[in-house]
Amino acid sequence: MEKSADGTHRMVVRRRMPAPREIVYEAWIDPDGMREWMCPGDVVSAEAILDVRVGGSFRIIMKSKDRVHEHTGTYHVVDRPAKLAFTWSAVENPGEITLVTVEFLSHGEESELIITHERFTKPDVAQRYENGWGTIAQKFATYLTREGTRKQAQRYAQQS
Repeated sequence: MEKSADGTHRMVVRRRMPAPREIVYEAWIDPDGMREWMCPGDVVSAEAILDVRVGGSFRIIMKSKDRVHEHTGTYHVVDRPAKLAFTWSAVENPGEITLVTVEFLSHGEESELIITHERFTKPDVAQRYENGWGTIAQKFATYLTREGTRKQAQRYAQQS
């Protein structure tokens, strides 16, 4: 976690992904897949409504056993398959609107996912999100591996 020149806090999570960036980007904007991997902490499922275009909005509802965490935002950058940037607002932190940038870097048959979340006014909230995004990135990589294996099995079954 870092402190920005304007006094706000930012965090960055980097993770290698087991698929080319085009596949990673498309999986990131798939609301059906998001149900499985957009689940930090004790969250067990997520629902997402995404209008992925500049000016489009999203709503993500993360459900744990005891709580519901609702997040909304607006897309500011949609640069397929390289980058997304969007505002992020949690219903439980009204008035705090932060900025998330997700970059997809190509590394041949793999890629790197970089999540930068900034404009936090409180360092403890930034730390909590850093942990959450780290868990999400890990689950997303697992999801991509599982989906890749499933698609390979489907292709093999069709060839047989």
